[in-house]
Amino acid sequence: MNSNPLAAIFGMAGTTLNDAERAFFKRTRPVGYILFARNIENPVQVIALVNDLRSLDLTYGPLVLIDQEGGRVQRLKPPYWRHAPTMAEFGALHSRDPAKAASALRLDMRLIGEELRALGIDVDCAPVMDVPVPGAHDVIGDRAFGGDPALVSAMAPAACEGLIDAGVVPVIKHIPGHGRAASDSHKELPVVTDSLETLRANDFAPFRALCGTPLQNSCFAMTAHVVYQALDSRQPATNSKTVIADFIRGEIGFRGLLMSDDLGMKALAGPFDARAAAALEAGCDVVLHCEGVLAEMEAVAKGTGPLGANGLRAFEASSAVRGKPREVVPNVAAAAFQVLDSLRHG
Repeated sequence: MNSNPLAAIFGMAGTTLNDAERAFFKRTRPVGYILFARNIENPVQVIALVNDLRSLDLTYGPLVLIDQEGGRVQRLKPPYWRHAPTMAEFGALHSRDPAKAASALRLDMRLIGEELRALGIDVDCAPVMDVPVPGAHDVIGDRAFGGDPALVSAMAPAACEGLIDAGVVPVIKHIPGHGRAASDSHKELPVVTDSLETLRANDFAPFRALCGTPLQNSCFAMTAHVVYQALDSRQPATNSKTVIADFIRGEIGFRGLLMSDDLGMKALAGPFDARAAAALEAGCDVVLHCEGVLAEMEAVAKGTGPLGANGLRAFEASSAVRGKPREVVPNVAAAAFQVLDSLRHG
């Protein structure tokens, strides 16, 4: 029997585990769990939920993830947690003072990381490294730093570094790039018709730049449910051996843990066991299912095996970040807000 955890990350229905979820998670041993607004009431409750999840199996330390980007995508909200700026705001500040904008971003993400670590959450599905283009769907929009690949390449490392400083693993997304999709992959399958040369020069560029540095060793990545006709005219990146092997792993050079975007999104079709199997067969290390619907999770588990060699290596390597002693720096918030204020009004 393989003792590796299941190559899946699951959501849950509410603010506490029900008996069926508890039994399912104990039996399947997923590599991680992801929290959404429906799972969150207040800090005491979140800490209790995270501790409960981790207590289900003490033989490994499952990941606990959340989407805490800032702006309109953040699951932890006021009044218990601050409303963080959008990535686009930091991108705009970069045009005025690149060094101060990067410093403010790193401090902001450090503060987000400290907020997460205080709850026991050790993976943040951020930053967005997509490069939006005119006419694209606004599902990305101000979640991205801006429409210049050089800007994204300059700013994304600072965001990752801030999270890593706090002991939180960043998830760079949505590789190899969701910025020119004309539709929302939550609702339908986007098809990008631009040339390979255009994709290389724009969409791939920020990911390629980051993956050319040691920083990638401390990051996970999330795929895009997007068909790129120049790469694979039939399958979205999540399900494409060609996109993952030749471009994500090959040309872009990402070596770490690669997870699918949510299998429940309408860009994908078919039974959930087949969705999970297709993503793993294509080369994803882990599949993600967010909705907390037990019947769907049962099907995902049937299509998923134990974490493979690369996923296990990256999972274990992430302990270098996740296992950092928690070191709260009291002036992080003040420093971040001071730099932001000086850039906005200076």
